Amino acid sequence: MSKNQALFERAQRTIPGGVNSPVRAFRSVGGTPRFIERAQGAYFWDAEGKRYIDYIGSWGPMILGHVHPEVLDAVQRVLANGFSFGAPTEAEIEIAEEICKLVPSIEQVRMVSSGTEATMSALRLARGFTDRSRIIKFEGCYHGHADSLLVKAGSGLLTFGNPTSAGVPADIAKHTTVLEYNNVEQLNEAFKAFGPEIASVIVEPVAGNMNLVRATPEFLDALRERCNEYGAVLIFDEVMCGFRVALGGAQQVYGIKPDLTCLGKVIGGGMPAAAFGGRRDIMAHLAPLGGVYQAGTLSGNPIAVAAGLKTLKLIQRPGFYDDLAKQTRKLVDGLTRAARDAKVPFSADSIGGMFGLYFMDQVPGSFAQIQQGDTKRFNAFFHAMLDAGVYFAPSAFEAGFVSSAHDDAIVDATIDAARGAFASLAA
Repeated sequence: MSKNQALFERAQRTIPGGVNSPVRAFRSVGGTPRFIERAQGAYFWDAEGKRYIDYIGSWGPMILGHVHPEVLDAVQRVLANGFSFGAPTEAEIEIAEEICKLVPSIEQVRMVSSGTEATMSALRLARGFTDRSRIIKFEGCYHGHADSLLVKAGSGLLTFGNPTSAGVPADIAKHTTVLEYNNVEQLNEAFKAFGPEIASVIVEPVAGNMNLVRATPEFLDALRERCNEYGAVLIFDEVMCGFRVALGGAQQVYGIKPDLTCLGKVIGGGMPAAAFGGRRDIMAHLAPLGGVYQAGTLSGNPIAVAAGLKTLKLIQRPGFYDDLAKQTRKLVDGLTRAARDAKVPFSADSIGGMFGLYFMDQVPGSFAQIQQGDTKRFNAFFHAMLDAGVYFAPSAFEAGFVSSAHDDAIVDATIDAARGAFASLAA
C-alpha cells in the first residue's frame, strides 16, 4: 500500500470522507488523493516525495507561487509579536486602505476569515440595507456554503429554488431565485416578476467553480441596469477572480461598478483571510454603526493580514499581470495545440492568471454547456497528467491557476506531458 493510500484510509477514520473540503477526496476523478507535505514556487511534493507542477495554487491564493521569500519574511516578522489579539491592529487599517485603493468601488471594507463568511455577510447586509428578502444567484456560480446560497434552480424560471444540500430548509431556499448564467432575457423576466422583492443579485463576474466561464459584457451591463432600476444591491463575488484576472479584479476588466464586492484567496496570501466591502452608505448599516450584525474572533488576524498585505504590494509590480496573463495564455494555447494534434475534442480559455480546460469543441458560456463536456476523458487526462507530475484540479468543474513562479520551462514541461496524455486518450 502506498503512503498516500495509507494516509487516506487513516484519515477516513476520524475525518468525514477523509478530507476537510469535498473536492480533495478525488470522488469525481477516482483514485487516491495526494497528501501534500511541502511546496516551493510552482511545485509541491506529496507524502511519497513525488514532485508535481501545481496548477491549483491552494485554489487561487498562491499568485506569487508557494513560500515566496518576501511573504515568508513578512509573516515571520509578526509571528514573534503574537498570533491573535481579538483587538484592532494598525495592519488591519493598512490592508483596508490598500484594498480600497486597488478596488475603487470599495469605499469601506470589513475583514473576515473565509469566502463563505464574506458572501454570507454581504447578503445579510444587502437584505438589511434594502429591507427585502429575495436574492438572485446564477446556476454554476458557487458562493460558499451558507444556506441561502446552496440552492439550485426550480423546475421553471419563476419557481422557488430547491436546496442542493441536506440541512438547508425549504423556507430558506424559497427566498433564492436561481437563473442561467449569461442569460439576459431570464434576468429581465425575473426582475419584471419580482423586482420590488429583490434585495440583491450576487454573481461571479468570472466564474471558477463550474470551471472557468466568463460573463458576457451584455450580461453584466444588464445586471447593473436592473439593480439600478429596482434598487437592488449588486454583489460581485470576486473571492476567486479578485486580484487574479487583473489588479482591480473582474470589475476593472469589465468596467462595471458593483455595490458590494466579496474578496478572498489572494488577499490572504495563502492564509485564512477574506473581506467584503463597497459603498459607504451600505457599509454604514453594519454593526457597530448599524443594525446588521457580523462579527469574527479571527477577523483581521495579524498573521493573515501580514501575508495578504505583502502579497498585495508585490502584485503591483509593473508588468506583473501582463507577464502572468502571457504565461497562462501560453499554457492554454499549448494544451489546445497538443489536443488538436491528437484529434481530441478540446478547448481552453484564460483570463489573467485563471484558466479553464474543457473536453468539448467550444468554450462554454453557461453551466448547461459545461455539463456537455466529456468528463470521462477529463478524468483520464487528469490521471495521465498526475502520473507525469502535473497536478490539475481533480474535477472537470474547477478552474486552474498559474502563478508568477510558472516560468517558460515549467509551462513547456506541462505541454510536453500533455502531448503524451492526449495521445493516450486518442489511442
